[in-house]
Amino acid sequence: MSPKDRATTYLSLVEACDDFPYGSTAKSDTYYRLYLADDDHPYGLMTPEVVNKMPWTSAFAIHHEAPRSVTVLDSSNGRNPAAAINSAFAELVSICIDRDLFHVLCRQHSELTAIIGAQYPTPIVVERFAAGLFGLVSRGAHLVAYVNADDGLKVWVSRRSAHLYTYPGLLDVTVGGGIKSGVSPLETIVQEADEEASLPEDVIRQHIRPRGVLSHMNTTGNDFKGEKGLVVPDYIYVYDIELPRGVIPRPHDDEVEGFYCLSVPELQAALLNKEFKTDSAAVLVYFLIVHGFITAENEPDYVEINMRLHRMLPFRTKAL
Repeated sequence: MSPKDRATTYLSLVEACDDFPYGSTAKSDTYYRLYLADDDHPYGLMTPEVVNKMPWTSAFAIHHEAPRSVTVLDSSNGRNPAAAINSAFAELVSICIDRDLFHVLCRQHSELTAIIGAQYPTPIVVERFAAGLFGLVSRGAHLVAYVNADDGLKVWVSRRSAHLYTYPGLLDVTVGGGIKSGVSPLETIVQEADEEASLPEDVIRQHIRPRGVLSHMNTTGNDFKGEKGLVVPDYIYVYDIELPRGVIPRPHDDEVEGFYCLSVPELQAALLNKEFKTDSAAVLVYFLIVHGFITAENEPDYVEINMRLHRMLPFRTKAL
């Protein structure tokens, strides 16, 4: 039986967003490790296809022999390495956009995201659309809103607008987004809750509950519009909230087509029917675990699911 013929399970949903090989295979010399000046810790994994296509400037040193590497140099000679590195990334990404070299850049500049764990006094930042090209760790924050109705717990899910670059038209968590440089996970949720779901800030701050961090590492596949095979390490701050009666999510911007309030059986059916964005499916599986709907008694893969939701990433994850 081929993989595509196998029935969808909660474990397979988690595996879908954590498909980068574990163990020795993950240490393959196929990838180029990305280093920052005067730091021997890697910050990303780049594919040979991207490295060969990238219009490298003199601010980068490329080593093609194993172990392969790309290093951002300090052109300031120690005077201000952070500024030099940020300038190197900004110049390179601008060249890529001007020449329309990578589909994932969408021919436009994007908001800045921090390189997590960079050991400099000021943040090292890269445009968010370009982060995947360098295989950098990304951070997100997701919120699952629910209500305790007379007929049981129900979960608010959103449907992504058809024009979005990633996962257009699929179902999603109630609110979610990438964390911008200098913005905390909670503030990200507060902002996204207003922008995407018209949820009042005071309601969010009063009722929100932090539920931990999920982590995974995957590669972009055939269902991704942009470059294939990009390495995407990611961790997600997870929150949930029981909305007071009468508080209903409503679209506020053009990223959400609409909201639906699903019973737990309806949510489970939609998950197993692969109707959700992949990382959001993993978050919702975790929600069902936290709230006792997926248990060791009713799920044979319970232990593995929990372990796969918390992958140890091979990069620094402490934000400065």
